[in-house]
Amino acid sequence: MEQLTKMISSFKNIHLKFKLDGNYFDREALKEVAYSFVKEGKPYEQTMGDFLIDWLDEKTYVIVSTSGSTGKPKQILLDKQSMVHSALATGDFFGIKSGDTALQCLPSNFIAGKMMLVRAMILGLSLDLVAPTSNPLKNLQKKYDFCAMVPLQVENSLESLHQINTLIVGGAPASSALIERLQTVSTKIFATYGMTETITHIAAKPLNHLSKEKTVNYQTLPNIHIDTDDRNCLIIDAPRLAKEKIITNDVVEIISQTEFNWLGRHDNVINSGGIKLHPEQIEEKLSPFINARYFVTAIDDAQLGKKLILLVEDTTQSIDTTQLLKTIKDAGKFSKFEIPKTIFTLENFTETNTGKVQRTKTLASLRV
Repeated sequence: MEQLTKMISSFKNIHLKFKLDGNYFDREALKEVAYSFVKEGKPYEQTMGDFLIDWLDEKTYVIVSTSGSTGKPKQILLDKQSMVHSALATGDFFGIKSGDTALQCLPSNFIAGKMMLVRAMILGLSLDLVAPTSNPLKNLQKKYDFCAMVPLQVENSLESLHQINTLIVGGAPASSALIERLQTVSTKIFATYGMTETITHIAAKPLNHLSKEKTVNYQTLPNIHIDTDDRNCLIIDAPRLAKEKIITNDVVEIISQTEFNWLGRHDNVINSGGIKLHPEQIEEKLSPFINARYFVTAIDDAQLGKKLILLVEDTTQSIDTTQLLKTIKDAGKFSKFEIPKTIFTLENFTETNTGKVQRTKTLASLRV
């Protein structure tokens, strides 16, 4: 029966088992809910209502905004039926079935939040809505089969994660310190790889219950084909999600036809004295030593061309950069090329609307 449902799924259909906050809704009733959200709802419900109105109209596409973390935010058209295919692929990959419970705790003005609603309507989930706060499980006792969060929400929900069976984490990489704390959590937790253009994730990898001896790579979802260009950047061929191949700026190592290891952004690669450095890999090693937001970047240098620096967000202006640099040098985890030449602090990093750090703009605000 599940397979038959998947064969006939259309963006025009609402699954018979779909529930919103415990109530069944068909297409017409859901339109009334959407209008009610827009007119009388809280801000997060208003954005949800706006999306539902767009989803339930006669157009075959919706207009969505990219996050702007690697460039200026832009609006793109997404085909509604492609969003259905994305929802079905997620259901297949994570074993989500009709009647399962799900929690929506992401803002609906960006693709990740929109797709939680689409998955619920297409797969027949019982979806509960909560405000997209930094601690969404606070005051909730109910257990859920499926949920999506960003790393900050996961960090603040550690004591309550057992209420979720399967959790996907996206929007930003989870730090190695957070991943270490997740190992004893019973929930099956996955990091996801994707973007607005691919209608959220096209690959995922487990974040907990990991073997220390085994490297864990991203595994692609169904009907996703991967390759690399001459920069070693990922090319995504997902005919059910996008009409054209998507050429990314993510440097990867292809392991197999369905597996890859993400190394970092091509935009961020630093050539320092002829040595190519991937900031994201260095940042992962730095995670145990810094309890604030930070990132690795480079500034011009007469001898090296570019020299590696570390920027730390110091809202209380209390970080001893000399001691921090000594700790990094003494850790024994870094090659001489990976040790920052200088550490700078800024009171506040520049962010996108979704809270992601804008590296280029933050670096531009630094007075060196």
